Amino acid sequence: MPTGTKFDAIRLPATVIHAVARTEDPDAVTAFLAETLPGGAVIHDAYGVGVWYYALVPPGTYDNWQVPGVECLCPGTWLGVPRPDLTARPGPYWALPPHTAGSLCAAQAVADLVALGQHRLSQTPTPEWTP
Repeated sequence: MPTGTKFDAIRLPATVIHAVARTEDPDAVTAFLAETLPGGAVIHDAYGVGVWYYALVPPGTYDNWQVPGVECLCPGTWLGVPRPDLTARPGPYWALPPHTAGSLCAAQAVADLVALGQHRLSQTPTPEWTP
């Protein structure tokens, strides 16, 4: 489906989502997203290069999105949207399935989630290097 008409999509690196959720467990991430982004819909895509989450947000979010390091797809970008019943691997699936048509995440809630995840990633101590 093309972005920009019914929804925009924010592409979130899995590392940010896992840092803010403090887990990589798919069920725990789903529970976290349901609590953090109530009423929204999020796609998980581990197919191809990289692992991403796509938060569906209201159309027009692209025009005002200013979160460094996280892209809001420009209007007209085609996004593979899983069938409504796909909630597990293989392939792209709903990490947070839509409850109704128009189930969208609040863009500010996604921005806040990203800020916290990026902060947690920046606070991770790096192991000391030993020759």
